[in-house]
Amino acid sequence: MGEFRKLSDTFYASPQVSPQDISEAAAMGMALVVNNRPDGEAADQPEGAAIEAATRAAGMDYLAIPIGSAGFSEPQVERLQDALASAQGPVLGFCRSGTRSTLLWSLAQARGGGDPDAIAEAAASVGYDVSPVRPAMDMFAARAAE
Repeated sequence: MGEFRKLSDTFYASPQVSPQDISEAAAMGMALVVNNRPDGEAADQPEGAAIEAATRAAGMDYLAIPIGSAGFSEPQVERLQDALASAQGPVLGFCRSGTRSTLLWSLAQARGGGDPDAIAEAAASVGYDVSPVRPAMDMFAARAAE
């Protein structure tokens, strides 16, 4: 069973999912699964292709936006922002622990003009700390307000 943590009505973050978890995501009405974990991080990690195949077989869309050791870039934030805007229902983002997915979501929300305090509160309410990207969130939110 997946550990899907609700950050908003349209986005859930999760630790690594398996192909078996995808049916649960579909039953919850997810429209899109976003993989934020590069292949090969751990020997026991399911390959992205297996998750993609299960996702598509369950009738959902799939998008890979891997976040590696180099960290976050604005094109990655923009890709998630665009994906969230066009998704036909809730989105599930996953990585090893759910943290990278939450941080990327937080940046996308702030880039779209979301309130960084409210975003941070939503993340904290399900156990995630966005302080590593808070300066970037503030910058994105200020830029969106211009």
